[in-house]
Amino acid sequence: MTGESAKIIDGKAIAKKLRAEYHVRVERLRDQHGVTPGLAVILVGDSAASQSYVRSKIAGCREVGIRSELIELPATATEAQVLEQIERLNDDPQTHGILVQLPLPAQIRVASVLERISVAKDVDGFHLYNMGGLVTGSTVFSPCTPYGVQKILEHENIPVEGRNVVVVGASNIVGKPTALMLMQQDATVCICHKKTRDLGQFTLLADILVVAAGVPNLIVPQMVKTGAVVIDVGFNRLADGRIVGDVDFEGVRRKASYITPVPGGVGQMTVTMLLHNTILSAERAATATVSPFPLRTTA
Repeated sequence: MTGESAKIIDGKAIAKKLRAEYHVRVERLRDQHGVTPGLAVILVGDSAASQSYVRSKIAGCREVGIRSELIELPATATEAQVLEQIERLNDDPQTHGILVQLPLPAQIRVASVLERISVAKDVDGFHLYNMGGLVTGSTVFSPCTPYGVQKILEHENIPVEGRNVVVVGASNIVGKPTALMLMQQDATVCICHKKTRDLGQFTLLADILVVAAGVPNLIVPQMVKTGAVVIDVGFNRLADGRIVGDVDFEGVRRKASYITPVPGGVGQMTVTMLLHNTILSAERAATATVSPFPLRTTA
């Protein structure tokens, strides 16, 4: 397939379809078990970006029928104050998911906070148990952005098994978990990062190229194999206010078979998978048939 016929993947449309399905699941939980899924979000400080992200998560909850609780703490909050809120939510049977919006102020250790969240309510998938479980395929909840990438590939019927996948970016939030999740589907995966030499020699081998480096226009057409699937997870605000990804979209779309736009691609899926994980947690709690450490997530 040539670039002129490359399909632009509409993440917003996929998210809308999934959210409609999730709304039905929420209604079923209410009707059959009298349970309304609940998500609690802890926001520390007054970062405009964090506030924007939290608003989108709460709006998503409203759309599918999840009850949301926002706990706002000042930027001067101590680690003990944050942990106290987490403990309260861990013990609250009406709270099925707990999310601490990152980044946190310097006085609060992120690892300490994330490890305090109950694994059974870690709907962001950042607890050490969930991150480690990606190696064996035994996570309780998959991290939301990598899960969104996986769902996009599934929705577009793009085969992963046996394909060469190159992930550009080795973060704990996106790059590494994406690579591990695709390895579980029998892809051959290569992870590149900021110290990779001659990046293009790796990206040219990719049947599926996932880019999450945080560098505008890092991937240009000569670095992409004709017919490759390109998933752009980057989100960069330029000096002129424009939002762009990590891929030269107009150039690469002429070579790719599928490509995600920025905005309107993977970003739409991240919150959607958070909603999925929260509903899944509520379903597990309602049926009480699954231990806090089940073998794998289900769609």
